[in-house]
Amino acid sequence: MSVLFLSKHKPFSKDAAHLIQLHMEDTEIIFGENTDPFPEHLYEKKFDYVISYVAPWIIPRKVLENAGIAAINLHPGPPGYPGIGCTNFAIYNGEKTFGITVHYMKEKVDSGDIIAVERFPIFENDTVHTLTQRCYIYIYTAFIKLFPFILKHQCMPRSGEDWARKPYTRRELNELCIIRPDMPEGEVRRRVRATTYPAMPGAYIELYGHHFDYNQGK
Repeated sequence: MSVLFLSKHKPFSKDAAHLIQLHMEDTEIIFGENTDPFPEHLYEKKFDYVISYVAPWIIPRKVLENAGIAAINLHPGPPGYPGIGCTNFAIYNGEKTFGITVHYMKEKVDSGDIIAVERFPIFENDTVHTLTQRCYIYIYTAFIKLFPFILKHQCMPRSGEDWARKPYTRRELNELCIIRPDMPEGEVRRRVRATTYPAMPGAYIELYGHHFDYNQGK
């Protein structure tokens, strides 16, 4: 059986990749970052499984079509939070629970049939960072639960859940970072909390042609 495993360097991603390599001889493991181009040599290769494990790329249709059995994505958000910036928007919206979703991939991002959903609480003082880190734990445990189905070529269970909205976009996430002088204090605080993440750009304000970052110097 052949497996393509695509991921970023995130907690437990190497553990998941190692598990695949231990049990399957024909594997291709590729790690990348958001700025890396998609590996073009994969367009012409065929695999039984394509697994996007918090991968930095939107997987092209041609690669999905070349998956003989299934193309699966492990998404760091529940069905109510497809797309990008899931933990940002959950913090901004004041959610009390969050989760991760395992689903079959289609060409359109986060739209395929849902295999499994794992939910967990959002704590009162959670940040985007702490919530995101907890997602990685649940993604790994969900992967471990489904791995026996992959080994046995069995059909995976269906959760019975559907995606609750269209995916959040980069444009919406960028908009969330903007602070305007006429915003109420409560809205400013919500946006700052929802967009603060280590080593990443966050909330900012522009005045008279000058750009001021909230996180600058921190």
